[in-house]
Amino acid sequence: MTLRSNLMTALRHEVKRWNVTQAEAAARLGISQPRLNKLVKGRFNEFRLDTLAELASKAGLTLRMTIAAPKPPPKKKRAAEKTPVAA
Repeated sequence: MTLRSNLMTALRHEVKRWNVTQAEAAARLGISQPRLNKLVKGRFNEFRLDTLAELASKAGLTLRMTIAAPKPPPKKKRAAEKTPVAA
């Protein structure tokens, strides 16, 4: 989900930078104005990742992806051994 929201944010900023109407921006991206409105409103659940990547490309944005191995889980600390308390 983070990837989609990051792409959508970048697209929204780019479309806003164009300073054109939604109809003009939609025409540049090859989508309908209502579809662009969903993008502008941040409804990222209505867009697949590949669709957002294609729109970003049409908008002139460059996509870069980094894939990293997962970090090892933190080492568990041993519970402090309880020392018997003399009564």
